[in-house]
Amino acid sequence: MTDDAVPDRSDLRASDADRERVAEVLRDAVAEGRLDMAEFEERLEQTYAARTYRELAPITRDLPARGVAAPPVVSLQKEPSRDGGWAGRIVGGEGSSTWAVAVMSGFQRKGRWTVPRRFTCVAFWGGGEIDLREADFSAGEVEINCFAVMGGVQITVPPGVEVVVRGIGVMGGFDQRESGVVGEPGAPRVVVSGFAFWGGVGVERKMTRAARRQERLDRKAARRELHASFRDDVQEAHRRMLEGHKDLLRGHGLGLGPEEGRGRREERRERRREE
Repeated sequence: MTDDAVPDRSDLRASDADRERVAEVLRDAVAEGRLDMAEFEERLEQTYAARTYRELAPITRDLPARGVAAPPVVSLQKEPSRDGGWAGRIVGGEGSSTWAVAVMSGFQRKGRWTVPRRFTCVAFWGGGEIDLREADFSAGEVEINCFAVMGGVQITVPPGVEVVVRGIGVMGGFDQRESGVVGEPGAPRVVVSGFAFWGGVGVERKMTRAARRQERLDRKAARRELHASFRDDVQEAHRRMLEGHKDLLRGHGLGLGPEEGRGRREERRERRREE
């Protein structure tokens, strides 16, 4: 008596959620500089073309999973998909950094970091960059308090975040273009306050490089689908036109077989002789 053979789980069919989890690891890798754009595009195409776990596993084998250093292996177990909405980015806690100073120099806060409830920065004859596009937030509302004296601070927020600008400028200013734009439901609120003297605080709204790349890939896929549909329509119209021409030829007796066609031609020659 033999036991039933246990199927290899790596041969099981992967789901759309499985492919999206692998694509998320690839987007993190390109944002961190582990992959260049050519490698990212190649692996992303392999991800969406994969049909089994065996085909998915090698794609991220040499990449670290989010927040850990060990190389990840694509899970062969069905797991609930991670919430990719704003709720997953409001994490609580104290924040990774609460202040920054640039005196005749510069500072940066970008990439994956946690924005505290109140972040204070000073730029004196220098400049600072605060990028929130990949950041988590310690609360649903955070405040960035900027003091720019003969210097500047540039704040970049992702689409969907509400921005309120309350800073005061003297021979300087705070960028108000993004203030008042309605945020997405559940998105954090960023309050920009402070003082600018002979300096400025700019606010702009931009997608991440990986998100822009993915948007371009989505547009290319949509164009390919549209072109394929148009080509099919043209081919169908051409087929119908040929069918119509064949019907027309049959109606005039030009679509007959060889013997019948030869007989008709001889009849026409006889009539021309008699005339």
